[in-house]
Amino acid sequence: MSANKPEHKPKSKFECLGLSNSILKVLDSIGYETPFPIQEQCITHLLNGEDIIGQAQTGTGKTAAFALPLLDKIDLSINAPQLLILTPTRELAIQVSEAVQIYARDMKGFHVLPIYGGQSYDIQLRPLKRGVHAVVGTPGRVMDHIKKGTLKLDHLKSFVLDEADEMLKMGFIDDIKWVMQRIPEQRQIALFSATMPSVIKKVASQFLNQPKIIKIKTKTETATGITQKYCMVGGLSQKLEALTRILEVTTFDAMIIFVRTKTLTIELAEKLSARGFSAEAINGDIQQSQRERIITNYKKGKIDILVATDVAARGLDVGRISHVVNYDIPQDAESYVHRIGRTGRAGRKGEAILFVSNRERRMLNTIERVTRQKITPIELPSAKIINAKRIETFKQNIAQTINNQNLEIFEKLVSEFQQENLEIEASKISAALAFLAQGNEPLLLSEKEPNFGGKQTPKEGKIIPIKADPLKDFPKIPMCRYKLEVGNNNNVKPGNILGAIANESDMDSEYIGSIQIFDHCSTIDLPDEMPNKVFEILQKTVVCGKRLNIVKLTKKNNRVTIGVRTGKRNFGRGKFSKGKSNNWRSSKDYHGRNKKDDKHGRKPKFSR
Repeated sequence: MSANKPEHKPKSKFECLGLSNSILKVLDSIGYETPFPIQEQCITHLLNGEDIIGQAQTGTGKTAAFALPLLDKIDLSINAPQLLILTPTRELAIQVSEAVQIYARDMKGFHVLPIYGGQSYDIQLRPLKRGVHAVVGTPGRVMDHIKKGTLKLDHLKSFVLDEADEMLKMGFIDDIKWVMQRIPEQRQIALFSATMPSVIKKVASQFLNQPKIIKIKTKTETATGITQKYCMVGGLSQKLEALTRILEVTTFDAMIIFVRTKTLTIELAEKLSARGFSAEAINGDIQQSQRERIITNYKKGKIDILVATDVAARGLDVGRISHVVNYDIPQDAESYVHRIGRTGRAGRKGEAILFVSNRERRMLNTIERVTRQKITPIELPSAKIINAKRIETFKQNIAQTINNQNLEIFEKLVSEFQQENLEIEASKISAALAFLAQGNEPLLLSEKEPNFGGKQTPKEGKIIPIKADPLKDFPKIPMCRYKLEVGNNNNVKPGNILGAIANESDMDSEYIGSIQIFDHCSTIDLPDEMPNKVFEILQKTVVCGKRLNIVKLTKKNNRVTIGVRTGKRNFGRGKFSKGKSNNWRSSKDYHGRNKKDDKHGRKPKFSR
């Protein structure tokens, strides 16, 4: 009798959480068996209608943690937005939207729509008019649709704020508050953030109703499946050579390379492509349609290397990413953890390589201290190893060509050439053909190794003058030379510096003198007595992803040393552009000649 009893399949852990059968059916079909900790703790609270604050690093499964229970609350008979999810970037909006669509594929008639900037309004307006049940969008475009009346929130039941700390960094906090002020009073809110800055805490206390706080991991905890390494390199040219060597000897499925500037994404991708690697750039300036095409090709394996900035890669979840290279060291430990989190996701293995220069050792130490993990130093492959690898690859290519290609016509041509030139050996002919196939690039590297570590020679490390052109004569304004903490290593051009200073300080170009760019810094000639306010603006100005940190240079004993900050004497309270009365004092006044006080004891201002 007992043998005839039907076997009862044990309940999965997802079933124990109280999800509906339609959701559980989808989870079973896609192979979800055991919920991640963030899912296990969030789902029950959200099903109970409670607000939550979830702290978890990227790649821990938080999308399913809020999507699964909130989808269960949607009434398909109401053809209006009932779930609104805000994300910081377009890529993340698309990714979350795709995940929601997968989880809801057993919900007949369900519709989700991603809305983001860079895409035509018409593409988004048509589905909104027909009716959608869930909307995933970036703050700016969501605001636009709410203002236009094309996104109505009357039936909204649930609101999700994903990656709140990243939205804060990107300047979206006011947009977020604006949107949250317009959602119904009776609603459920889930806020997810890797860190909890004070501003995010204030937003939570203002809009959330006695939220349950769920903390899984801090953002500075790196996944255990990621092998972390660092390599000492020098300037930009050494970085490219070091990266090329690593790519030549490393077996990888897909790789993402993080750089600091949009310009460098394009330049590096072009240089890697020229060296025979399948690489594409992705940054905020690339049109959305092109970005989507690149990411689709990347997922399908048509592209092996993606060169990206931090913002452009946010939300990028591609299972085939096996390696992450930090070509430019990140500004903080949190950014580092987010970058390397693109690999080793959801239990997969991955490898992260960090390029570090001598002056960036302190940031390396900071990253190790904050993440509480030691990053292993590695030596770059030697020229001997690279050459051995190239020779092996060369021989493999010959064998593959012989086995897989029809060479009949070429055999005939070579045979004819040999008969016409009997004095030339067959090996010589083969070598000549190989040379033609190789092109201008040499097959083997020089055995003389470059100084990748950026080690100082005996002459380096001494205090030496910064060689630059002498100050030019400006007839009405006393000039001085200033040092800027941005140079060739930051890929800066004179036009970048000139434009930034002219725009930020509202300074006429005639007041901006000679600009000299060095590897680690630059110099610029500017008026000697700048107002405090202007000087502070220039100190904080960012060029090519780096703050200028401007300081005045003074000459002592024929050496250039960093002097004190300028601007102690404030001549003029306003900005100094053409047509304004508070101009710089003339050289006569500055040198003490022909001065004349007015009746109040003030010095007169001289116009140009």
